[in-house]
Amino acid sequence: MSLPSRSFAAFLFDMDGTLVNSMAVVDRVWRAWAARHGVETDPLMAALHGVRAIETIRRFAPAGVDAEAETEALTQAEIDDIEGLAEVGGAAAFLARIPAGRWALVTSAPRALALRRLEAAGIPRPEVVITAEDVAHGKPAPDCFLLGAERLGVEIADCLVWEDSLAGLAAADAAGAAAVVVTETHHEVMDTPHPPRVDYRGLDVEIDMHGWLKLVTR
Repeated sequence: MSLPSRSFAAFLFDMDGTLVNSMAVVDRVWRAWAARHGVETDPLMAALHGVRAIETIRRFAPAGVDAEAETEALTQAEIDDIEGLAEVGGAAAFLARIPAGRWALVTSAPRALALRRLEAAGIPRPEVVITAEDVAHGKPAPDCFLLGAERLGVEIADCLVWEDSLAGLAAADAAGAAAVVVTETHHEVMDTPHPPRVDYRGLDVEIDMHGWLKLVTR
């Protein structure tokens, strides 16, 4: 499946699995949380990607658990654990090709965790960062991508979303944006109509005659 041939006003990037390969950390921290609370790991691990931590905890935690306190503790554990964090292949170099103010980070992670992981993986921090605290409804709701486009001063229909999860792609669809699936961290083929891209290696950005962003391969 080929990448979009049209140009875009801006790009909106998810973080985990899209710009940062954090799968080892996510696996360690969430499995430890599941073990502490007697939660079955396979359904938990299948459901948490792309979704805000507090929503996952509310869904899977035993009755009586303080979801907000658990989320705070789990987030701190993720901030403290950066072993194995790395950029998705070619991400930093690709982002360096995008003009300032033309891309945003749109993640379900809390802000402190997002900034920690960007730094640890060597990913530049954009001017616009949308995190879990910025929206009332997380992915798959469209709120985060709509806010990212608004903060960049562009229409969401003129944006290309880069995602790795079904929840994130559903949010992009609901917002009305085009989307690409980044598959470096996938173990199975994702059932989605969106074009896939393993990583950013061999990918470049050109500025078209209207000043918009166009994907090219090299």
